[in-house]
Amino acid sequence: MSEISKLDQNLIIKKIDNNTVNLQIIDNEMLMSIVGQFDQNLKNLSKLTSTDVFFRGNSITCKGNKESINVFCEAIKFLIDKYFLTKIIEKEDIILSVKKNTEIETSNVKSFNQLIKTPRKTVIARSEKQSAYIKALKENDIIMSLGPAGTGKSFLAVSVGVTMLMEKKIDRVILSRPAVEAGEKLGFLPGDMKEKVDPYLRPLYDALYELFGVDKIDKKIESGEIEIAPLAFMRGRTLKNCFAILDEAQNATETQIKMFLTRIGENSKLVVNGDPTQIDLINKTQSGLIKSKNLLKNIDEIKILEFDHNDVVRHPLVSKIIRAYQNKSTDDKD
Repeated sequence: MSEISKLDQNLIIKKIDNNTVNLQIIDNEMLMSIVGQFDQNLKNLSKLTSTDVFFRGNSITCKGNKESINVFCEAIKFLIDKYFLTKIIEKEDIILSVKKNTEIETSNVKSFNQLIKTPRKTVIARSEKQSAYIKALKENDIIMSLGPAGTGKSFLAVSVGVTMLMEKKIDRVILSRPAVEAGEKLGFLPGDMKEKVDPYLRPLYDALYELFGVDKIDKKIESGEIEIAPLAFMRGRTLKNCFAILDEAQNATETQIKMFLTRIGENSKLVVNGDPTQIDLINKTQSGLIKSKNLLKNIDEIKILEFDHNDVVRHPLVSKIIRAYQNKSTDDKD
């Protein structure tokens, strides 16, 4: 049975009048996932689409202008597609169902054909750029991604890397980051090396725990299958059978990024992630992220992707904030 016929069998849309439609979702489990606990998903959809939504039994009634009703109906179709793929509807899916419908011609989630199945959740690409990024993470040996926070650069890299580890396609996952934010030298910070570096890698830990669970990840760290290492400790090593991620690379110099990339060994993937607008170095001109991108962009084996505010999958306000600061930078140049 095709996905289209499943959609037809599980969703009935009836036009009541010019400003009202009624939607019936036949599958009860699907319905409850889409509606959400205490109807929260529907409430969020109502707000995002500027419609009035009423829910009773298997029936959802939507009132508003023609355009808003159409956006709402397409969002429901998107969520049904998402449920078929993953059997779960998450908060981020509600935002994406409206965003994709208003910015891209089709609301069919299957157009994002890259999925990552982890023990705790199934991760799907939430934009065309994310889909291309996941594909690159699976197929290329060196990947660089540049763009603002909230675009999934680190989260997706961690998802692919640890999934490969769980599937025994590699022996180790290495997480690295320049430790420069606090302006302190690691040797003067308390604790062992893991304790010194942990605060800088908190976002990566959050992704690991969300996708794979605390116990499983802690065991992998204890066994050395997941390694935490500051960027300075990568010098002199050859990385074989591993998936290494350099996060916050905007705080690394050109020399440091070169050092990291030239560690690549047999059956390894190296990922460099960074946001050029969030450089914490005292001398921002020392950042090597943009310089490295420009130097390496013509090497076919290296995949470089650049995200923007359209790829942000956090709260909708994040995209608006990023856009506002981008506009300010343009105005300042003028």
